[in-house]
Amino acid sequence: MRTHRIAAFLASLLALVGILTLAPASPAAAAGACDTAPGWAAGAWYPAGTVVRFNGGFYVAEHDNPGYDPTISTWYWDPYNCGGGGGGGDCPSAPAWAAGAWYPAGSIVRYTDGRLYIAEHDNPGYDPIISTWYWEPYNCDGGNPPSGGFPVSEGQFNQMFPSRNGFYSYQGLIDALGAYPGFANTGSDEIKRREAAAFLANVNHETGGLVHIVEQNTANYPTYCDWGRPYGCPAGQAAYYGRGPLQVSWNFNYKSAGDALGIDLLNNPWLVQNDSAIAWKTALWYWNTQTGPGSMTGHDAIVNDRGFGESIRSINGSVECDGKHPDQVQSRVSSFQSFTQILGTSTGGNLYC
Repeated sequence: MRTHRIAAFLASLLALVGILTLAPASPAAAAGACDTAPGWAAGAWYPAGTVVRFNGGFYVAEHDNPGYDPTISTWYWDPYNCGGGGGGGDCPSAPAWAAGAWYPAGSIVRYTDGRLYIAEHDNPGYDPIISTWYWEPYNCDGGNPPSGGFPVSEGQFNQMFPSRNGFYSYQGLIDALGAYPGFANTGSDEIKRREAAAFLANVNHETGGLVHIVEQNTANYPTYCDWGRPYGCPAGQAAYYGRGPLQVSWNFNYKSAGDALGIDLLNNPWLVQNDSAIAWKTALWYWNTQTGPGSMTGHDAIVNDRGFGESIRSINGSVECDGKHPDQVQSRVSSFQSFTQILGTSTGGNLYC
């Protein structure tokens, strides 16, 4: 990582003589914007460049929007650095990423969503949010965002999943966190750890301890295509079976998750079983944005103190809750109790659904 600044400096010099094509300028927030930044309000109109205060941090609107949640609608909002905006240091001269262009290790680019990535390995223009071995998110202040903010260490992760499939890597999870920065990062330290435990407990149940990447009952595969959707099932009727940490299934979920993450999962659902970071991102997408058969997201259930039971309901409530399968509910609850002990936090109330 010590070569990053050198590479970025050289890239800046090349850009000045016209060798590199620069990204269009992002909306610039005024100096000192944090001093007067209002609290974010759902439903308020925010022109591009507006800085708001949200959950103890600051966000800048990359695009006009009608009050979308900064930690969910990440195409509209970027985290904002009060010390110098969203693009200090090496970042102002970062060129726009271009598919097919050659990027030596150390190159810094601005992706289509406005975020910055640095090439960890030479590559011929692979997509930064798909080819996560080649690229890492980049922090303009000089380095990669620390994973230390996530309340689960790699050792604790391995303790939770002693028999996990190597596909479900800790690094894959860390690489996915940037898609939903509010996850396990909202509220008190107790709540942050509780949310991480709740998410991973549900993951544990869905995958048999992070062992299964795809749904094991292949007889179900053809049932996950809703031909009533205007886009149909272009990858094939049997292509939208459960995959990943929360076993996301159905063509409409792949379409919605792909749209939210900027990845074409409708036409290529196999990415979820072939790329660890994408698999984790789909699980985080569901946890943070989908209510499923419940009335709230798993994220909201924990951070708003509605209980672990409500997170179960949002994932598989129509099958397990209200006395349908108490053994499966107990499996999730037992994992949650174990994981909260590992993380040194409390379970809160309302464990069952």
